[in-house]
Amino acid sequence: MKVQLFKSEDRGHANHGWLDARHSFSFANYYDPKKVNFGALRVLNDDTIAAGAGFPEHPHDNMEIITIPLSGMIAHKDSMGNQSVIKAGEIQVMSAGSGIFHSEFNNSSDEELKLFQIWLFPKVKNVEPRYDQISISTLEKKNELFQILSPNKDDDGVWIHQDAWFNMGNFEAGKNATYNLNNKTSGVYLMLIEGEIKVADHTLTTRDAIGITEAESIDIETKSSAKLLLMEIPMNY
Repeated sequence: MKVQLFKSEDRGHANHGWLDARHSFSFANYYDPKKVNFGALRVLNDDTIAAGAGFPEHPHDNMEIITIPLSGMIAHKDSMGNQSVIKAGEIQVMSAGSGIFHSEFNNSSDEELKLFQIWLFPKVKNVEPRYDQISISTLEKKNELFQILSPNKDDDGVWIHQDAWFNMGNFEAGKNATYNLNNKTSGVYLMLIEGEIKVADHTLTTRDAIGITEAESIDIETKSSAKLLLMEIPMNY
């Protein structure tokens, strides 16, 4: 097992007034040659967006884009004709494929929006763009990991054009969980949303992350109540 620890305070930071962003990997004006990607995982931004503010229409291509609101609501609009609101307890996925334009705004006029924005390189390029959103609160299992994303259309959660699996967990203190990898050549990137846990002999606190490769399973022990996002990522893509 190989382990990389990513402390919350070591992430890139950009405060634009309307947007307060923490970057796990190099993004925009933040660049660290040691933090460009984790396998196919290219972006993990922890964004706080002011009321009424957001990202005007802009293009993407050949990227799998996943958005997980942590609090608040996102107003989405894209060139495929989709127009929707995504709220905490839901997940949004957009396969940019051959090209798409979209905008994302805080749907509230008086409350902040907090979200994770995640980009993965796809395993196939120039696919037809697609959009989906579902409730993940209906998938939640207390004190267990529950799947919210996979490569398979018939699995729980949304699906993407990449051999990746995402799980979330909402645990009480003093609980244990084991994640068994679907592919032993994959890596696991675990972001602790809040709380305190122990993973691979490391203690993580709120917004710390850990990258693990060359392992077939990952054991998690909660030291306090904890929420986490665990992503199984192909390292060769």
